[in-house]
Amino acid sequence: MLKKLKTRWGIKSNFQVVIILIVFSVTGSAAVYVRKYIFAFLGIDADTSLWIKIPMYVLAIVPSYQVLLLVIGALFGQFTFFYNFQKKTFGRFVRKKKKVADIE
Repeated sequence: MLKKLKTRWGIKSNFQVVIILIVFSVTGSAAVYVRKYIFAFLGIDADTSLWIKIPMYVLAIVPSYQVLLLVIGALFGQFTFFYNFQKKTFGRFVRKKKKVADIE
């Protein structure tokens, strides 16, 4: 399993794989923790309708996760990996313009 991740991510050591997996897990937990404060600031509580909570949950978690991923990745010495990871991830969401040669 570690070999597959190392190949996919373009890294060389098992230690770096472990560090990256730790960063992903810590960031996920931290994003959920931050969401509580964002919801408290916005006044969203248990009485708030799910039709409001669910979109606000997505709007709170996604940006905070991305920022936390870079910050926590930097603290663990893996900023370059996570910066490139985010560029690759966001590149999938952006529609790429087709070149004229591709259309023909």
